[in-house]
Amino acid sequence: MKKGQITIKDIAKELNISASTVSRALNNNPDISPETRELVQKFAKEHKYKPNSMAMNLRSKHSNIIGVIVPELANHFFSSVLSGIELVAEEHDYQVIVCQSLEDYSKEVRNVQTLIKARVCGVLISQSKTTTKYEHFQELIDNDIPIIFFDRICTGIDTGKVVVDDYSGTFNATEYMINTGCKRIAFLGAPPHLEISKNRKNGYLDALRKHHLPIEDDFICGADNKQLGYQTAKELLLSVNKPDAFMCMNDYTASGVLVAAKELGVKVPEEISICGFSNSNISQDTDPMLTTVDQYPAKVGEEAMNLILEKVNNPEKQERKNRIIKTNLIIRNTTKQLPENEE
Repeated sequence: MKKGQITIKDIAKELNISASTVSRALNNNPDISPETRELVQKFAKEHKYKPNSMAMNLRSKHSNIIGVIVPELANHFFSSVLSGIELVAEEHDYQVIVCQSLEDYSKEVRNVQTLIKARVCGVLISQSKTTTKYEHFQELIDNDIPIIFFDRICTGIDTGKVVVDDYSGTFNATEYMINTGCKRIAFLGAPPHLEISKNRKNGYLDALRKHHLPIEDDFICGADNKQLGYQTAKELLLSVNKPDAFMCMNDYTASGVLVAAKELGVKVPEEISICGFSNSNISQDTDPMLTTVDQYPAKVGEEAMNLILEKVNNPEKQERKNRIIKTNLIIRNTTKQLPENEE
């Protein structure tokens, strides 16, 4: 017997029977005698035979593999979403194939092609920030592969979605800073075509409107990573009409703002308040620790996996289900405390 993983052909050769007989015996086919089934299964167990799931999928239109496409595995939010996905997958005996687009549209298209070839039975997707065309997503549906979007959703494809309540999360965080005395709040957001960016920006704008604060175009900037957060904050803090608070797209951006403030000798939170979004590990690694919005990524993953399994196991149902995950403001040390009579 050869070393390494054995195949059905290896078992057939050792037992001097056909490969088709081995395959049917492993699947408890009643056409194979009990003696042969016992012989094959015992041999397979002793030699630690593992079925080739890819080959099985090629023979079947249905598999137990769910594909997942995320922008970046190193991102705390997406790695936490995957934890939720895999928890539910394991409970239901499904496997997960993970691809990352690295925020690149062409790579995302290749991810889709890879998952189609792998014969996955469903796909969970959070689109890249550079994606503005959606034919590759439609190709999945055309191949009878159901999809669920999460976090960064595609409004151009009619399917289920799991989103964080980005609007309320940003509205509540902005309003909190207003209630602590901030009046000139900058918003550092993501590319405007993303639904997640639109919702967070609208939450910020409506909080300003509610409290009759002016909306200043110079305070609304594109900055969704640490470097851009640093550069943008430095420019704003050096301007004549500098902000007294920053509502940031994520914790990475907020950490960049904090670095800029320290470099310029601006006191946090006495002179400026900073709020992130995500409650990622970095939010507790900064000094001072970041106020942020917890978006419960593991819950996002669990809900997304539950929805895709519903579609996989009930393909005849046309109902489109969406889930909204509520957020929670985590108040730490980069924002002022509310006055006692408002707590």
